[in-house]
Amino acid sequence: MKRFTDWLGLGLCLSLAGPPAAAINQEIKASFAPDPSQPGKNVFINKTPNSGYCATYPEQCVQHSMFSIQLPVRFDSRRAIEPGESIALKVPANWRQLTVTNSETHETETVEVRIIGIGSMFILSESVTTLTGEPVITKAHDKLWTSNGWVYPPSPCQYSGVASYAPRSYRFFWKAPVEAPCTKVAAFTIPSIYFNTFDFAYELRTPNPLGMSSGVFTGSFSYSIGTGADFDFGPLMQPNDNILTLDFVLDVQHVLKVDIPPGGDKVLLVPAGGWQSWLQAGRKPVRLFRDQTFTLSASSRFKMYLECSSILGTGCSVSDADSLIFAPLKVSVTMPHGVTDVYGKPVEHRELSTVASPVMLQASQFVERKPGKLHFELEAFDPIFSPTAPKRYSGNVVVVWDSEV
Repeated sequence: MKRFTDWLGLGLCLSLAGPPAAAINQEIKASFAPDPSQPGKNVFINKTPNSGYCATYPEQCVQHSMFSIQLPVRFDSRRAIEPGESIALKVPANWRQLTVTNSETHETETVEVRIIGIGSMFILSESVTTLTGEPVITKAHDKLWTSNGWVYPPSPCQYSGVASYAPRSYRFFWKAPVEAPCTKVAAFTIPSIYFNTFDFAYELRTPNPLGMSSGVFTGSFSYSIGTGADFDFGPLMQPNDNILTLDFVLDVQHVLKVDIPPGGDKVLLVPAGGWQSWLQAGRKPVRLFRDQTFTLSASSRFKMYLECSSILGTGCSVSDADSLIFAPLKVSVTMPHGVTDVYGKPVEHRELSTVASPVMLQASQFVERKPGKLHFELEAFDPIFSPTAPKRYSGNVVVVWDSEV
């Protein structure tokens, strides 16, 4: 018997396509690789470096399970903002779906994304103390708006941590649990204001990587920016870009590896208890068999089938040297815990066939170097036990573990 082993690769990245006019692009990366220390952890890991708020205040983002990206999108006031007028921030906080496709296998999966936070730094045309007449900068920033400074977001947005400020600027970040405007109302006239960057936090729902093929899955999704758009800073604020396009690249690194002990490529079939019952008492064996152990490392789907030097029906056979007598050889497999069939059932003595009828298997968790068994069996077959029959039968069987499902 020979064996085939295979290694699989798969991972998750997110990237953005080339910019059209008035568009902004951002790359987001994530990946999956099986972790021997956490075999049940079947999730993608976000690999995109923090920028903006979370890069400056990482402890705040860790505490609130946030992750931010800063984009060079600027929002400028269209005119002076008068008392009672507002700036209202709204983000696409609802889940949006996109399809990602494996370019080699053309397999598709669904990814979901939502925006869960928004932030920036606004710059005033004049010192906040000049605008409000309050000499203390902290108090002046609070008085400029009817509901305190921007570290405290209006409902439905939520507080996310510390902020920073200067006489003409204020940096903030808000959590955005729902898709609705969060409105700050001016208490004084603001001749001019602009937001110099655009920070957002996001959350992903990704497919179960154990059910995905190896390779790279890509897909894109676009958000609109501006008044009445997905990202909206209110009618008084004009962005210098109006499209944000995300190109998602899922890079999953799977493992499929089979090891068979030395000498395991030669299988000798014998009856239970040996040959003595037949030699001494003339009792023909009920069956000839041999179990061969192997160790398996797997983190995804795979299939198994047989390649035979001599096919009989849907399986293999053994024959004498002159190929006058052929006897059917049954080959089956028992898999370790963590590997099931496509219906989630354990795999015990599952009979294998040729490539026309492969057995489809699935790792429900990362299995690392766990023992399984191949079972070879020749049931009672009268022609090979007749007095004039040849005494030796052989055949070549290749058991294939195939990652290409």
